[in-house]
Amino acid sequence: MWPRFLLEEEVIETPATVFKTHKERGEWAELCFMAKAAGKGIHVLQPYGDSLGYDVGVECANRILRVQVKSTLYQRPGCKYYSLHLHGHKRELYAEGTVDFFAAYLIPIDAWYILPFEKIAKCLSLHLAPHRPDERHAKYREAWHLLKPEPTLSSQVLS
Repeated sequence: MWPRFLLEEEVIETPATVFKTHKERGEWAELCFMAKAAGKGIHVLQPYGDSLGYDVGVECANRILRVQVKSTLYQRPGCKYYSLHLHGHKRELYAEGTVDFFAAYLIPIDAWYILPFEKIAKCLSLHLAPHRPDERHAKYREAWHLLKPEPTLSSQVLS
């Protein structure tokens, strides 16, 4: 199942072979993240250039959360888990204070994991098994609520 985009009245499937480089696929995954987040009422910002340690800013209450988007097509042969790298271009871990969340996109099944930096900060790679109920990171699958501000008492009051 690939993400589907509606163009006029025709549904177009997005195959993995469209991307010539990992950078192209990464840029597309960032756009997918921003579209999905915006569709959930989350305000997103895209930094100018690509020299910062994160891909997308998310407005949350009185601060901007820094989100690093990662994506994968890779499922280990004979296994039901997906692997992706959690390091920068020079295979270095992200420094504390440069990223607040990782958004991991499993392209073949159109699934997102919204992972807090502190939960996976020391990992160079991540293995996700979305079909296992006992998966270590299951609570972060489609955890978009982590990018939204906590409700305040005044917003909880019904008028």
